[in-house]
Amino acid sequence: MAKEKILLIEDDPAISRGLSHNLQYEGYDVRSASHGSAALPLVADFCPDLLILDLMLPGKSGLEILRTIRESGNDVHVIILSARTSETEKVEGLRLGADDYIGKPFGLGELLARVDSAMRRIRQRKHTHTENLVAGDLCIQSDKTVLRNGQLLKLTPRAAELLIFFAQHPNRVFSREALLRNIWDDTYEGTARTIDNFVMQIRSQIEDDPAKPTRLETVHGHGYRFLI
Repeated sequence: MAKEKILLIEDDPAISRGLSHNLQYEGYDVRSASHGSAALPLVADFCPDLLILDLMLPGKSGLEILRTIRESGNDVHVIILSARTSETEKVEGLRLGADDYIGKPFGLGELLARVDSAMRRIRQRKHTHTENLVAGDLCIQSDKTVLRNGQLLKLTPRAAELLIFFAQHPNRVFSREALLRNIWDDTYEGTARTIDNFVMQIRSQIEDDPAKPTRLETVHGHGYRFLI
């Protein structure tokens, strides 16, 4: 069986060496780069399952890299690893399509647990085969890609997981905490604000007017409800 692939973009040599060594020890095929300009060619050539991305890089910032990856339609799972840990910066990273955000300094055990959790979800997406789920003009396929009127939606893996959960449980109100609890495990440090950002991403793809949602509605004081 081919090894799962991780691309590490990190300009701190000590962090890069240490993480590469430990990830290889865990059985992953790891490549790394220290310059932002090298990231996009490596993503294209290496086709990683998971990208660990620093934000403060020479040449091209991590946010620029992330924006370009998502605009190209690439849904590779992205974990941001950064010393920039304010809520504003985390929100910006999540809005641009990051799936997780880990602040520096970080614990190696925690990071490896996050990687392991992400890889479990990636394997599930690759190997789970179910009948297509139809919800109005949305069609969720067996590989968990989502189509609207036959057009592929540009959703990050976490946003797709959230939309699939809503489609499987239509017309029910879920609090933000319940959504975090039902969809992701305890290693994910998401917050209510995190769910709001994923909802914004979903609305941009499924609503005719995202500013006036009629399908994924806010139930004030309670959470969200997906209507079909």
